[in-house]
Amino acid sequence: MAPEFSQTAPLEAPALGEPYLLTPGPLTTAYSVKQAMLRDWGSWDADFRAMTADLRRRLLALIGDDKGDYDCVPIQGSGSFCVEAMLGSFVPKDGKVLVLANGAYGLRAAQTMDYLGRAHTLIDKGDYLPPRGDEVAAALDADPAITHVIAIHCETSSGILNPLAEISDAVHSRGRKLLVDSMSAFGAVPLEVGRIPYEAMVSSANKCIEGVPGFGFVIAKKTALEAAKGNSHSLSLDVHAQWATMEKTGQWRFTPPTHVVAAFIEALKMHEAEGGVAARGARYTQNRDVMVAGMKELGFETLLSDQWLSPIIVTFFCPADPNFVFSKFYDLMKDKGFIIYPGKLTVVDSFRVGCIGRMDAHVMRRVVEAAGQSLAEMGVTSAAPPSAALDERSKLAA
Repeated sequence: MAPEFSQTAPLEAPALGEPYLLTPGPLTTAYSVKQAMLRDWGSWDADFRAMTADLRRRLLALIGDDKGDYDCVPIQGSGSFCVEAMLGSFVPKDGKVLVLANGAYGLRAAQTMDYLGRAHTLIDKGDYLPPRGDEVAAALDADPAITHVIAIHCETSSGILNPLAEISDAVHSRGRKLLVDSMSAFGAVPLEVGRIPYEAMVSSANKCIEGVPGFGFVIAKKTALEAAKGNSHSLSLDVHAQWATMEKTGQWRFTPPTHVVAAFIEALKMHEAEGGVAARGARYTQNRDVMVAGMKELGFETLLSDQWLSPIIVTFFCPADPNFVFSKFYDLMKDKGFIIYPGKLTVVDSFRVGCIGRMDAHVMRRVVEAAGQSLAEMGVTSAAPPSAALDERSKLAA
């Protein structure tokens, strides 16, 4: 359990009347993070090289690497760029990947493997359940050709926080290598290498660290970085080449997102001042608990059982009431200062509410109030989902 978050005073509101982004990133950022982007930086200048070194050090401090076995490599682009860079760089051309999927991002990893032309197999758990350690163990025992496993830390299409520790145990005990897409969890959910010995992981600037979009980063074993030379299918997504250049010159190989880096360093400083991973996770957990309790009081139901709810984003069934139209609900919520997220499921109609970003329980209570007002304005008398949706949840979760 995350420690209790004890803040009593509300966090500052977004600048200039901006709406809150109730999404899994981009997300609402602090005003000081925005301010950090007001200066221009020379990408080859010594000051910017020092900034790059600083962000790498600060990120490594979050994984508990006491032995210095890991290094951090920033990569330009969105999170999916970084996932592709990781898969293309650390999986050799004759390797084989077990892809663990329970939503859109696991399936995207499998699609990436198709594009890379690398061998892979898939465990697809659907929208309601996580892959479990015993399933991974059985798959690895059945196929000795598998060299790597990729797992999604938090599958934000449904909101499931996957049991990464037991997956890691299954992979590590069988001598295989774990790759982690921790895009939406790193910085708020512990990912210490002493407990979860992964080969490499990726995350993004605009998630739980509360920076802005523009780059992501790979944290990997130095031995894996060295072994990755020559593996990549891509010039720009070659993690080894980026790492080697940064180690030699302190520079990015190609034009870096200078303003985004400056904002990210400010966000990292705020993350540390808040209390690091534990405190950030506690605030997000309280955000989730306050919001979910309030939405249930309105009659909404979560897609997932409480056991699998992440502190990152929560998926709710759309109400069965014929007066409920998501696009109208979205517009009404936006008018009240909150941008929510459409659903990303194929089985049922749903929408998502994010818990991350520069928000706290005071904001989440206002979210619930806005949702209640929006239902009333639409003439929705019950937020209860279709009985078929609940039946499907019960059947698949059994």
